[in-house]
Amino acid sequence: MKIHFIGIGGIGISGLAQFMHYKGHEVSGSDIADTIITKNLRSQGIKVSVPHCSSAITDQDLVIHSAIISPENPEVVAAKAKGIEVLARREALLKILNDSKVYSVAGAHGKSTTTAILTAIMSGSAIIGAESKAFGSNVRYNPNTDVMLFEADESDGSFINSNPYCAIVINAEPEHMEYYDYNYELFYDSYKTFINSATCRVLNAEDPFLATLINSVDAKWLYPSKDITNIEFVLINDEPHTRFTFKELGSFDVWGFGKHIALDAALAILAALDSMDIEEIRENLLLFKGIKKRFDIVGAEESRVIIDDYGHHPTEIKATFESVKEYALLKGFDKITAIWQPHKYSRTIDNLDAFIKCFEGAQELIILPVWSAGEASRDIDFKEKFKRYNLTMADNITRANNTITVIKDKEELKTLDKGLIIGFGAGDITYQIRGTA
Repeated sequence: MKIHFIGIGGIGISGLAQFMHYKGHEVSGSDIADTIITKNLRSQGIKVSVPHCSSAITDQDLVIHSAIISPENPEVVAAKAKGIEVLARREALLKILNDSKVYSVAGAHGKSTTTAILTAIMSGSAIIGAESKAFGSNVRYNPNTDVMLFEADESDGSFINSNPYCAIVINAEPEHMEYYDYNYELFYDSYKTFINSATCRVLNAEDPFLATLINSVDAKWLYPSKDITNIEFVLINDEPHTRFTFKELGSFDVWGFGKHIALDAALAILAALDSMDIEEIRENLLLFKGIKKRFDIVGAEESRVIIDDYGHHPTEIKATFESVKEYALLKGFDKITAIWQPHKYSRTIDNLDAFIKCFEGAQELIILPVWSAGEASRDIDFKEKFKRYNLTMADNITRANNTITVIKDKEELKTLDKGLIIGFGAGDITYQIRGTA
């Protein structure tokens, strides 16, 4: 088939595009601007046009678009005028994954990490919402098996269409509620539909919502507080690892710091036990090297470490920050500087009280302007709300020679060159803190 992807620069859509390209389809796509992702797609032989333009639609058999693409998009309009089938990503999943044995990972937090851990353990194709550092991509293609390790997305309800053989749910904390019209019954019913559509189910029994299903759903239930014991944080070749005992299965080491990492790994282990020997699982778990933008150590010297983290919800930030404190302790740093770029006005306002609490333990907090993700600007008094912290409001940061410079009104406010420095956010802070902005 000839398939065109509108919004191909998004991590989710790019994953689907690459997978279909690997399967032998003729793939093209478009986006509003060039990014590292679009440049990488071109290097693989995928034609990408910028910006969206009706001329990109020629004789394709199918057009697939991301959730944020408007019906008035010129390429959508052109495709419909030519009689070409147009599908949103959530609808397209039914076509793309229909012949795969899908291990589908869902949840508000930890999806990318859990999927990447599962990808390290199991040998199948994979589509992840972040780049696995083990194989340098968010997509892996294995033509010799029908197994697909897939990060499912509840933000547009598309996880329901992921054709799960095994449904793995880390948590079901309400998120992206704007898609569900803030209807909590609709939100939780979507999770029930996802879980019930699978043959194999691996669920966190201590999530408040999932716990209500214990007596009605046949599943491999994980009780983290009982099943995961003897957690300790260790440095292996100066890299952070969490060591833990899991049930009666013995001890495991997994890259990263934190109880949440042990939980993610335990869920992946339970899913893999469906088809693998435990000793092979234990050995393969060591192949996980983390994912880009999750506790991603992007600069390290004796006097400082710089970390980039994609966390943009207070639950994610709080969990990562606990890991940061452990890492700083092991490295002997007495100062932690957090740099936060809030992501979306709606998320920031909906979770403001939790955001205020999640940076506890930071010796300094720097807040950058909200990354709007297309939302209209709204007033948030960060200076007042976060006054409990040693706070700096800034416009952006720059990086050179492993030193961070904080900028306000185009003037340098300060430099950061000591201790542990971590940036949080899903916007362009990742490029700022890496010095590639």
